[in-house]
Amino acid sequence: MTLRLDGKKAIVAEVATIAQQASSVIAAEYSGLTVAQLTELRHKARQAGVYMKVIRNTLARRAFEGTKFSCMDSALVGPLVLAFSKDEPGAAARVFKDFVKKCEKLAVKALSIDGKLLPASDLNKLASLPTRDEAIAQLMSVMNAPITKFVRTLVAPHTKLVRTIAAVRDQKQQSE
Repeated sequence: MTLRLDGKKAIVAEVATIAQQASSVIAAEYSGLTVAQLTELRHKARQAGVYMKVIRNTLARRAFEGTKFSCMDSALVGPLVLAFSKDEPGAAARVFKDFVKKCEKLAVKALSIDGKLLPASDLNKLASLPTRDEAIAQLMSVMNAPITKFVRTLVAPHTKLVRTIAAVRDQKQQSE
């Protein structure tokens, strides 16, 4: 079924809007997947907050014009599914990494993060990026460490004094 011009414009506008909001995109070849497998992939992507779309490459190129993902033009070859990570840059990479373990027919062709085209071999690096909550927790622990050390340093003389007095008391009790 062919799309009319209005339908193509609507698809390009929708994907362009998503591309402007997204932090990363992954292009993967899906040929060989069954409908059930593709449905499962879409379901997992939806749960992770990842927007997935199967779109013609020419329409994808037009949608990427003027966005940070225009570097993906050369990678858009063959039947591809595009996965956009909206909130966390590594969300789509984690979904694809987990799915490739079960179904080897899904082949990641390219990925892009903030305007840089990365090879498919960098999927694990992108998937290992911390989530937003993990990154905030790491930042808070780094910010908390100097304060904790400062407080321990302030308390150390008092602690030593109390231990010394307790040792003198114990020594006097033993001598009596």
